[in-house]
Order: sequence, then C-alpha cells, then structure tokens
Amino acid sequence: MVLFGKKEEPKLSEVLDQGMRRPSNVEAMNQLHRKSVSNRGLTGASALTVRQSLFPITLVTILFFLWGFAYGLLDVLNAKFQNSLNITAAKAGGLQGAYFGAYLIGPPTWAGWVVRKFGYRWTFITGLCVYGVGALMFWPSAVYRSFGGFCGSLFIVGSGLSTLETSANPFIATCGPPRLSEFRLEISQSFQAIGSVVAPLLASRVFFKETNDQDLSNVQWTYLGIAAFVFCLAVVFYFAPIPEVTDADMALQAEQSSGLTGYVDKPLRKQFKLFFGVAAQFCYVGAQVGVASQFIKYSVESAKISDSAASDRYAIGQGLFAIGRFAAAGLMMVMKPRWVLMAFMTGVMIFIACAMGVRGEGGVAMLSLVLFFESCVFPTIFTLSIRGLGRHTKRGSSWIVAAVSGGALFPSLTGLAADHMDYHRAMCVPLIGFFVAFAFPIYLNTACAKELDGFRETKIGYHDDDGLAIGDVRHDERKASLVHEEKGVFPGEKEIAY
Repeated sequence: MVLFGKKEEPKLSEVLDQGMRRPSNVEAMNQLHRKSVSNRGLTGASALTVRQSLFPITLVTILFFLWGFAYGLLDVLNAKFQNSLNITAAKAGGLQGAYFGAYLIGPPTWAGWVVRKFGYRWTFITGLCVYGVGALMFWPSAVYRSFGGFCGSLFIVGSGLSTLETSANPFIATCGPPRLSEFRLEISQSFQAIGSVVAPLLASRVFFKETNDQDLSNVQWTYLGIAAFVFCLAVVFYFAPIPEVTDADMALQAEQSSGLTGYVDKPLRKQFKLFFGVAAQFCYVGAQVGVASQFIKYSVESAKISDSAASDRYAIGQGLFAIGRFAAAGLMMVMKPRWVLMAFMTGVMIFIACAMGVRGEGGVAMLSLVLFFESCVFPTIFTLSIRGLGRHTKRGSSWIVAAVSGGALFPSLTGLAADHMDYHRAMCVPLIGFFVAFAFPIYLNTACAKELDGFRETKIGYHDDDGLAIGDVRHDERKASLVHEEKGVFPGEKEIAY
C-alpha cells in the first residue's frame, strides 16, 4: 500500500490535533524552498488568497500549454504515420495506446507516491525530466523510421506528462479559495487547448509543409527543441515559488466548510462520487481521443478534401475547443459548475449523433461542434470528483488522472470500426463512451447538489472586514480574541467557570 500512498495520508485526528499551532498562509508562502514537505502536516496553504496563489498558478499553467501542444501534435502525427508507413487506422491507434497507456501505470503508483511523499515541486521537476527524455528518444526513432520506436518514445512522453498531470491538476484545483476551484482549472486548461490549436497549425504549415509522405526527418528536430525547452523549464521550477498544499491542509479546509457542505470524514472506499468520476473520466477521455484521432480522416471522407485541408479543419475544431473552455470558465462565475457540465455534455451527445448521419462539410461542422462542447468536461469532472475528499485529495486525484488511460482503448476501437465500416459509422464508439460519461452530471445534480453548492458558498481564502483571510489561523485567533474580550478575558488570562 505504500506505492499507492495510503501511509502518506494523515488521519483527521492528526490534523485537528495541530489546531491553533498550524502555520498561517503567509508562512505557507515563505516556506517555498523546502526540499520536501510532510503530507501529514499543515502548511497554512488551505487558506491562500487569490493574490497569493496568482503567480504559482500562472507558472503551472505553462505546463498545461506544454502538454496541449504535445497532444495536438500527436493527432497530426497519427495521420502522418498512416500515410508514410502505410498502416491501417487500427494500428495507428497504437500511437494513442502508447501515449495514454502510460497514464494507467504512473499516476496510481510511482507518480502518485512522489506527489504525496515529496510534494508538488519535485513532482513537477520529475515529470518534466521524464518528458524531456522521451522527447529526445524521437531522434533515433525518426532516423530509423521505426514505428515501434515512436510508440516507445510516446510511452515515455506519456509517463512524463501523466506525472505532471498528477501534480498540476490538483495543485491548480486546491491552490487558492475553494469556491473558485473549477474556474481556476478551467482557465488553466484553456491554455492547454491553445497548445492543441497551435500544434496542428505548425505541423501543417511548418514541420511538414515541404516534405513528402515518406519524410519524417523534421519530427526529430521538433522534439529536440521540445526537449531543450522542457529541461530548462525543470530548472525554472526548481527555483520557482511553489507553495505546498498537503492532504492535511485539504482535510482542514473540508472540516472548516462542513457547515455548508455536510462534510463527514470517510475512508476512501466509501467515496462513491470519486469512483463514479473515475469511470466517467475514463469513458469521456477515451471518447474524446477517439474523435480527435479520426477527425482528419473523417473530414477527408466526409468533405472529399486533402489531408492538409483536413488538418486546417481540425485546427478550427481545436480553436472551438479552446473558445469553449474560456466560455465555460466565464459561465462558472455566474452558474453552478454542475449545471455547466450538464449543459455541455448534452451538447456533446446531440452533435456526435448528428456527425454520424450528416455528410459533406456539414458533417465536419457537426464534429467540430462536438469539440466545442467537449471543452469543459475533463477539468469539471476532475474538480467536482475531488470535492470533499479532504485527506484523500491527492490519492483521489491520481486515480482520476489514471482514468485518462481511456485514451489508449477507444482510438483503436474507433479505428478498427472505421476499417470495417466507414468513419461516420465508426463514431458510434465515441458515442458509447460519451453516454457513460453523461450519467455523471445527472448523478451530481441529483445526489451531490448540497455538497457541491456548499463549496461554492464558502468564503475561505477571502478577506474579512479586518483584512484577514477567512480560514487562516490569524483569522481564527482574532475571532477567539474577540470572544474572550466580550467575556472580559484578555490575552494571558484564563477564563474561569464558576
């Protein structure tokens, strides 16, 4: 159980025993360069304000752009390999399988253990270094035109990025006032979507513009540049001011919000919302990747256009995906996130069904709208699933990240269906995945409404009239002092009951 992090999680009694001895949020920001932090100890980061969390969140958002770029480039490479190596759609799905298969192994085992044992900073650095090694491995794979080599390189890249996601997603979700958790992750993931837009454009306009179908040499230079950038970013994170948010901090935050949410500490095996979220995320990500991996071939079949023109259509679809995330983030400032998730999943279901029946440019438009409505689903499922986990937050987060491995299964199944039917009817495979994921917002809006709305109402991390952060130890000390003053008891004196 050590690998899965159980022994690194605090007990609620340990958290409460630290009581008024806990650090303040100012101390959390001042202890930025500790080598590691105990996951059982309070750091004061449970009550970080928006201003305190702004810079570290901005820095981590760079990581979202980074793997958005890798993900967007992967889809174009998929179609490139199908042409240059003359392989079937099902076999090309092996690229997706190698990349997303790494998510099944890392997050619930070693990556999850690193984030609980050493904290977010060293997990960021570890993930970046592994990603850089994987990027370097593309050089020999491109030279020898080895499909197996590309699969192996993508597996290492996926291992690095899964490690980054194991830390980055929960860090963004928990670093700052809890009521803004969904908004923060949605905004950060929007830059991941921008990376997904930039990558296909560069692939079609720069990397492969002057190459024929048999030339893969430009791939090696592309990933060499990525590797250099990633290693430099690892150095930046070594010196960057990154506060640590521990499971003990999240347990305290959940206790402080219990009056609004009805929170009760439970063992992980009874966190049913988490388990449903993992299943929904697995099916959703699988369906999303299934659509993305076949988008270019679908467009060629539907609109009778070239691969280059289809790549442009895909870039438009990814642009809609990015716009959708920013739109969803804006909606979350005025609407409950569970409502936003329900609305966007409904849109996904409608337009994926239309994409199966409509041909020509209309079919491409329907599939592009699927990408628009997919936009907010992953980050919203993530944040809503870890709501109320308390001391289990990091371990639960690693399980949801592991659910990204659904992307290893659905693309191959979609490609296999396309080989035996056509790309329109093959969209029935993603449709099944989306249907399972659609059940999750229904569950949230019926069984978990009070808990989720309670976290939206909490003021933890916001300033009171005295300028102190609500939920911070200094705020609690001030409240206790006022109570004593009302009773005529002053600091240093004891209250005597007669």
